[in-house]
Amino acid sequence: MLGLAFAMAGPPGGATGQAGGMAAFQQAIPLVLMFGIFYFLLIRPQQKKAKEHRTLLEALKKGDLIITAGGVHGKVTSVDDTIVTMEVAPGVNIKITKSYVATIKKD
Repeated sequence: MLGLAFAMAGPPGGATGQAGGMAAFQQAIPLVLMFGIFYFLLIRPQQKKAKEHRTLLEALKKGDLIITAGGVHGKVTSVDDTIVTMEVAPGVNIKITKSYVATIKKD
């Protein structure tokens, strides 16, 4: 076990110099690449989808046919800052939080 510790210790005499700086740079490269991959595959598409959803909510108006995140279909009867009132059946109105509107139906 002691021999393994000496084998992993590095060059004798503790010489680091230019090689030590290069080794630190080489260890940082995979981290930068992983961050780039996460950004382009996870973070960026999620931000784009959130922006599209905000645009959809801003364009919401009375008379739109919508589908909520829970799957409820209905027609918008009024829109406030955070509340949407929708008609799910003739004479049956429910209030939902505006952010739970998933899509506007295209009929």
